[in-house]
Amino acid sequence: MKFPRLGLLIKKSVNARVYFCNLALLTCFFCIAFLLGSSIFFNNHVILSRFRMRSLGKPTHCMNECRPPGSEPLPRGIVSRQSNLEMRPIQGSNFKPRKKSSKSLLAIAAGIKQKKVVDKIAKKFSSSDFTIMLFHYDGVIDDWGDLEWSSTAIHVSAINQTKWWFAKRFLHPDIVAEYHYIFLWDEDLGVDHFNPKRYISIIQKESLEISQPALDMAKSEVHHQITARGRKGKLHRRIYKTRGGGRCYENSTAPPCTGWVEMMAPVFSRAAWQCVWHMIQNDLIHAWGLDKKLGYCAQGERSKNIGVVDSEYIVHFGIPTLGSLPENKVKDYYSVRRRSYVELILFQKRWKKAVEEDDCWIDPYHEL
Repeated sequence: MKFPRLGLLIKKSVNARVYFCNLALLTCFFCIAFLLGSSIFFNNHVILSRFRMRSLGKPTHCMNECRPPGSEPLPRGIVSRQSNLEMRPIQGSNFKPRKKSSKSLLAIAAGIKQKKVVDKIAKKFSSSDFTIMLFHYDGVIDDWGDLEWSSTAIHVSAINQTKWWFAKRFLHPDIVAEYHYIFLWDEDLGVDHFNPKRYISIIQKESLEISQPALDMAKSEVHHQITARGRKGKLHRRIYKTRGGGRCYENSTAPPCTGWVEMMAPVFSRAAWQCVWHMIQNDLIHAWGLDKKLGYCAQGERSKNIGVVDSEYIVHFGIPTLGSLPENKVKDYYSVRRRSYVELILFQKRWKKAVEEDDCWIDPYHEL
């Protein structure tokens, strides 16, 4: 009879113990993993279930609700999407906001050299329930403080920036949504024969979405005939020119024969400005070329919804101010002009590229 060797038995015994130890450790690991996984799954399941219950509990119209980006976590009633330029008192409760029905905005890019001219403009508007906003391109604000309307005006300052630079950054459609009309004017305008209330009455009656007061030809710097004052009626929407360059006939449909205003004194309806603001290029601060495309923002046919008001007219003095501050030389003014021409070319290229790339957009005027 043979007996097993003692060394072999010991070796098998050790291997068995190692095997069972490894098995026990592996079993413990799986148990812990199972418990942790079950806990995480359970918690997530509860969260998802609650979310689904809340979603299922909502009316179906909530699923299709369009909310401003970033406001989704908030209840709709607390979301304040728009603002305005109305000043509020820091104490007391005697503030009475003006009626929204008659409120409009006058925004002017102004330098201290034109203080007297701007004062005359502002006085016309301050008595007509307007909010007045000055864009100070020379950085001088305190010297305006002695004017009676200055304390209620909004003052924004940035050195050597244009009217369109300010407008793009401070006249967002959600900020000016309360204003029926936005007067975005230059500083070198004479208003002796202009009444804002009568002007608004005319453009409302005629359904003009984009307009400008006509220019007094005897005293103004007139660049385009369509802006010159006519004497036969309250306004005109087109011109006829049968001699020289840039002729305009009865069947002419493009600017500057019709559907066009110049950029020194444009007036936009709320809806038109919402469109125009998006067309202003953030980096093209002179906005050259924009005038030819304003018709796309006319909320309809540009030859009907854009016009020049003759009965309320102004004088355009044509004073070159921006870029000719005291520390600058004449060459700086010409540098500004050169930059304006460069921006015109850039804008035209961007427009053409945008038209070519947008397969969903249809050009109502079939232009580039």
